[in-house]
Amino acid sequence: MAYAAPLFYHDVRFVIELILLVFALVIEAVSLVHAITQRSDGFSAIGTLPKGGWIAILAICLLFTLPGLGFGFGGVLSIFGLVGIAASLIYLLDVRPGLRDLHDGRGSSW
Repeated sequence: MAYAAPLFYHDVRFVIELILLVFALVIEAVSLVHAITQRSDGFSAIGTLPKGGWIAILAICLLFTLPGLGFGFGGVLSIFGLVGIAASLIYLLDVRPGLRDLHDGRGSSW
């Protein structure tokens, strides 16, 4: 009896990894662009890493997530890709609301 699962296994895996890669790149690019466009003094006011530190972390994570530019250990499912997603989410869910509260004075809308 022949099984049909191995015939399309690689196609399904490719599509899932492509969806995860696009999601990761969008999250990391949005967090990097947001960090670049913010004022430097806001980062020290909320008690987090300086602006240059966040930009360096987010840019390196974005490079490691790109499969062709990851210097041999890139990709979204590698440990560096997962750390990159985590760092971007920490920025977007912790630092970004703090910076937003400094500018408009309102609390979190979540």
